Amino acid sequence: MLIYNAKIHTMAGAAIPEGSVRVREGKIKTVSSGKLPQLPDETVLDLHGAGLYPGFIDAHTHLGMWEDGLTFEGDDGNEETDPVSPQLRAVDAINPMDRCFSEALAAGVTTVVTGPGSADPIGGQLAAVKTFGTRIDDMIVKAPLAIKMALGENPKTVYHGKNETPSTRMATASLIRSELFKTRRYLEDLERSETDEETDPPDFDMKCEALLPALRREIEVHFHAHRADDIYTAIRIGKEFNLNYVVVHGTEGYLIADGLRQDHVRVLSGPILCDRSKPELKNLTPASPGMLAKKGILTAIITDHPVTPIQYLPLCAALAVREGMDPSEALSAITVNPARICGIDSRVGTIEEGKDADLTVFDTDPLRLESKPLCVIAGGQVVFGGDALCAK
Repeated sequence: MLIYNAKIHTMAGAAIPEGSVRVREGKIKTVSSGKLPQLPDETVLDLHGAGLYPGFIDAHTHLGMWEDGLTFEGDDGNEETDPVSPQLRAVDAINPMDRCFSEALAAGVTTVVTGPGSADPIGGQLAAVKTFGTRIDDMIVKAPLAIKMALGENPKTVYHGKNETPSTRMATASLIRSELFKTRRYLEDLERSETDEETDPPDFDMKCEALLPALRREIEVHFHAHRADDIYTAIRIGKEFNLNYVVVHGTEGYLIADGLRQDHVRVLSGPILCDRSKPELKNLTPASPGMLAKKGILTAIITDHPVTPIQYLPLCAALAVREGMDPSEALSAITVNPARICGIDSRVGTIEEGKDADLTVFDTDPLRLESKPLCVIAGGQVVFGGDALCAK
């Protein structure tokens, strides 16, 4: 495929006013100013000056985990029978046939992070996946991407109702620490058995095995935390175990932004297009992503789908702009920033040679309410629109 007459918003530097992009085997082969020569049997898209953007990225959703239009039958996001379940894998629950995947694509959202909810202190393994495809194994960008951990009101509410632990914030943090300490000891015993012939390896423990990559900093830990005190608990645990951690939601993060900047905390901010459905959301404001970004905190905007339906991710970014966020920062917050925060920027988030050919075309500012993609390209194939752009 050859795309030309495009204003290319690379999100990796200055825009290219009149540029071309060549796609080969699902990857971006060339990014150039001017028009590249057409090759034999090459599909051509003439954008007539429209904007070309990276596919949008939603770095925190439950897409395919809570299926659209279903209740218990399609609810696979929270186990709620074991508060410590790091061994649970999102890829075993995601249903890519859920129609919300198609709605995501039609809005230009081509990559998402999805996985367990926040009922359990340790809920399982998150996955980064593409929104196009029918078999989840073929859609994976990275799995596991992170271990989901949750602080605050949600675990308390779930287990208080069962008259089980944890029913306090102290117990929630204690369960997380206990499992991390156990895994650290498990790792030490494993390493000792590899160098000492007289030492047997520890008995296989699936929970510890699931947490080993987090302790080794091979994958991230994503902490669900809304209130400022819960955010600081996430930071505390992250430091104690030298975790590569990210704060998800961070609703009160703008109240402690200087502290977050001091500790180089990355925030997946949102949802901001929702109601204050529980006490710990009392300070929710759509101005939060902009305030965090202005403090120099690496920030992405998220929908927490289905809390906010995923097709409204660009609308959430537009709302943040209305509330004071710089427009370029808001666009970064749904492209390059989530890719960087989640460690998948070698594949997605920008228009650069070697990246996945996931692209969106807009003839207006994509952060305007009335904007819809003219065309969405995923894996180097036109998956939405594009008929009016095809010269061949």
